[in-house]
Amino acid sequence: MVSRYEPAKTGDQTGVESMSGRVKLVTCLAFTLSCIVGAAAQQQVIGAPPEASNMKMVGYSDLQARSAYQPTIHHQGDRWIAYIGHHGGTDDVPDPVNPLTGKAEPNGTSIVDVTDPARPKYLHHIPGQEGKYESGGAQMVRVCDGKSLPKGDASAVYMLRAVGSQGHEIWNVANPENPVLVAKIGEGLKDTHKNFWECDTGIAYLVSGAPDWRTRRMSQIYDLSDPAHPQKIRDFGLPGQEPGSTGAVPTELHGPISTGKQGNRVYFGYGTDKGGIVQIVDREKLLNGPKEPTATNLRYPEIAELPMSAFNGAHTTFPMPGMPVKEFSSDKDGKSRDIVMIVDEAILNECAEPRQMVWFADVTTETRPMMISSFTVPEESGHFCERGGRFGSHSSNESMAAVYYKKMAFIAFFNAGVRALDIRDPYHPKEVGYFIPAITDKTDKRCVTIDEKERCKVAIQTNNVETDDRGYVYIVDRANTGMHILELTGDARAVAGLP
Repeated sequence: MVSRYEPAKTGDQTGVESMSGRVKLVTCLAFTLSCIVGAAAQQQVIGAPPEASNMKMVGYSDLQARSAYQPTIHHQGDRWIAYIGHHGGTDDVPDPVNPLTGKAEPNGTSIVDVTDPARPKYLHHIPGQEGKYESGGAQMVRVCDGKSLPKGDASAVYMLRAVGSQGHEIWNVANPENPVLVAKIGEGLKDTHKNFWECDTGIAYLVSGAPDWRTRRMSQIYDLSDPAHPQKIRDFGLPGQEPGSTGAVPTELHGPISTGKQGNRVYFGYGTDKGGIVQIVDREKLLNGPKEPTATNLRYPEIAELPMSAFNGAHTTFPMPGMPVKEFSSDKDGKSRDIVMIVDEAILNECAEPRQMVWFADVTTETRPMMISSFTVPEESGHFCERGGRFGSHSSNESMAAVYYKKMAFIAFFNAGVRALDIRDPYHPKEVGYFIPAITDKTDKRCVTIDEKERCKVAIQTNNVETDDRGYVYIVDRANTGMHILELTGDARAVAGLP
């Protein structure tokens, strides 16, 4: 019997309804699967494989489960040695135990033999300043051979490191298993951070916090051509930061990079995640101009400032002068350009701030620098805002060795790992590879407060990256996961011209 409330079904109608039901079921299953895959992508799991494209892991060191900042890779005789700076300890483990000594030591500097990158060997740990997170450790490290420095001991290898408010130290690491302290510089500072050292001249740009300056970080410039006898040249910063000035204080310095005596430029990056400034400075005028820190004298060596958005800072300012641009090769003028790559730093967990990215500026006409392109990792590609910890850029490799310079850049992107960029056309940078390490049982949690309750997740936090002349890529983790040594594969390897 056919109800008057339900129309009779023909054979075609029954088939359509049956098909409709199957489509709904398939759609539902697909949606459920999508949710499962999405959830898996959002939360890393111990024991899961790394996520990678055109990059693979060659070797690994746990760095004694210390929060890592800057790696520097140095060729010493027939050995390759990695020097890694560290942030302070954590609430749970303020002073990790050093298995080599059996003692709990505040985070400082790790020294690792990476001659065989597949079997890195931990050689020594130099303790740093007591303290947790940003308040301790010895974050920055640079290395110069004594034979390269004008007045250095030819048999020595010198390591310069920043040790928080304790100032700066120089060590002789010719025997990396047994470093020897050479000199201390600028004790009693407010802070220290991302230094730069010219190995051919000995000029060092030390990010410091002089007690009488109005900012936590500015620049103290030293002649370290004889590391045993440091000679101060001057203090430097933005007008308004100097002692005795009034009004608003400009954003603090993050770090400089110099092109040396021949390039005669120093690129200073101010700000971290907001209100950044890229300052282009004449090196000769900086070193030999009037030294008294007045507004006029601080402006004297400046060529230009490139203000950034209120949303973005300038953690790294990496110069690449004279870059040939294939697209412009037939143009009468402008075939090559002077480029500065600017990397912001994300500082808040789970995307609680504007996106921090990578920017490329054309500074060929120095007094009129202009942004020409940018890069970020698409959040949806890994649901990174939901994974936990920071998502966004932090730093780039800084080696100017020919293997990658002006061809590829490697960007530490916190929970999105390291990203490999083809930058041969800086107007159109493109990603050609990435590597996101797996977490371990040592990876530290990252927390946010939601409705007055703390919510914590565990995610990789790739903090800094460096390369060596052999083409290996070294990434270190802020959340205590250690150091991964990588190599390029596939299309990324071809971009670099590697065999």
